[in-house]
Order: sequence, then structure tokens, then C-alpha cells
Amino acid sequence: MRSASPSSASPGTRAPRATSPPALKRSAAAATTSTTASRRRTATGSRSSTWSRAGFPFSTNDRQEGLCVAKKTILVVEDEENIRELICLNLQKSGFEVLEAGTGERALEVFAERGEGIDMVMLDIMLPGIDGLSVCRQIREKNSAVGIIMLTAKTQEMDKISGLMLGADDYVTKPFSVSELMARVDAIYRRVSLQNSRPQEELEVGPFTLNLKSRMLFKSGQPVELTQVEYQIMELFLKNPDAVLGRMEILQKIWGDNYYGDDKIIDVNIRRLRMKIEEEPSHPRHINTVWGVGYRFKA
Repeated sequence: MRSASPSSASPGTRAPRATSPPALKRSAAAATTSTTASRRRTATGSRSSTWSRAGFPFSTNDRQEGLCVAKKTILVVEDEENIRELICLNLQKSGFEVLEAGTGERALEVFAERGEGIDMVMLDIMLPGIDGLSVCRQIREKNSAVGIIMLTAKTQEMDKISGLMLGADDYVTKPFSVSELMARVDAIYRRVSLQNSRPQEELEVGPFTLNLKSRMLFKSGQPVELTQVEYQIMELFLKNPDAVLGRMEILQKIWGDNYYGDDKIIDVNIRRLRMKIEEEPSHPRHINTVWGVGYRFKA
């Protein structure tokens, strides 16, 4: 019997569906897998593929299914790929869109492209090319609202102080625990989101005016550029003029209950604030130290 063919099919009869040989199907599946793997990183540095790695499974489909609904973005700048991937996987599990950079130059490029949509930056100090401190300074000059966490393998006090003086909000020393890092990220993100949701109003104490909408401080009508942490400290002071605020009270209100770092971070930010608002920072008139207790703000 002669087999049927498309040319011999009678009118009104559907021709049989062509089937692919098994080898061709396997080849197509392999090509699809290869294409998926090659798209693990987008042009902007954002992770968009499905990950499953030693206890940290995550799929971007989770966001589409409603498991990660928060729209929050963080830029992770770390040259050691294994550390960067570990950080990114855990941030993605927490609902962040993660942008990546392995060098200071790439970090500045990504921030220039996506800066207005970035809520936080996690920044390693020791980077090839432009170091993390320089990147921190340039990012802070462009955006005073973004939260910045410095990562460092160094334990010297000067590295921590340098980052904070340049505008970082917090620092984490390597090696770190994932739970501690995520707690720091959550605390800073809450501050960032809270500031962005504030209604318009102003606080006026003496020559100082703090606009809670624009997050700008004015002294005698002149603008004073503040970092996010400096802004929150000034807000706390202006809401409590002439009151003595204890160090632990300041630490809790600004950095939150989950802060595990050194309380010297308060002194660094107070020193930085004095340099910006005092006529003579070494003889402060407005931010006074109450020895053994904390600080008092006087207009």
C-alpha cells in the first residue's frame, strides 16, 4: 500500500501533522537551555533568571505570582563574585530587584542609568579601579536620599569612619552573617521608604528650618546638604529642642532595634553635622555634648 503524502491527500482531508525526529527535539531543548543560561544577567546588571543554590532557591516567577510584591531596588557592588551572588540571592528572596556591579566604574554607570529608581546601595570598599569610598562620595553627591551600606574586609577604625564621613549610612565588616546583613538592609530600607512617604510639612527651631517633604535643611535661609542619617538626626533634634537625648535613644530611633554595630556611629555623624551647621565645629553652639549621657540641641 502506498503511504499518504500531502500531495496525495484527497480534497477536504487534513494532511497528517509532521513530527520532528527525537534527535531534533533534543537539540532544540538544549538550545533553549543554553539561551536561558546566557540570559542570567541583563544589560543593566539586574538578575532575572531562576536560581537554585544550596538552600537559597528563588525564581523571578515568584514576583509574578505575588510572593515578592514590594518594589524596592538595591545596587550590590562587590568584586568577589561568590560573595556578590550570595548577597544577591538573599536580597532577591527578600523581594528586592537586584542590580549588580563588579567594579566602581560599572557601579557609577548603573547608578547613572537607574539612579532615581535605586533605593539602596551595598558597596564594597576594596574594589578594582575606582575604590568604594570614591564611589560612595560620587553617589552621595548625586543623591542624598539613597541608603548606603559599606562592606569591608578591614577592621581598622579609619576605614569605617571614612565611609561614614563620606555619607554612608552603615557598615558591615567581613566576614558577616547573612541574617545580620539582611537586618541592616531592612532597617535602612524602612528609613528610606518612611522618608519618601512623608507629607509636606516643616519644622522651625531658631535659624533652622527642616522641610520634611523635600528633606532639606535651611539655616538662616541657606540650604545645608545632609545625608539620610544626618537628616534624621536633625529631625530628632528639632522635634526635641533643649532636651537631652541619650546615646541609646538616638541609636534606637535612627538605626532601629536590630542594629548590631558600634555605637560610635553616632559620634561620627554628630561630628559631620557639626561641620555643616556650626560656625566653629570645635566649639559647638547648637549640638552640645552632655558627658556620660548623650547630646542636647539648642537653637
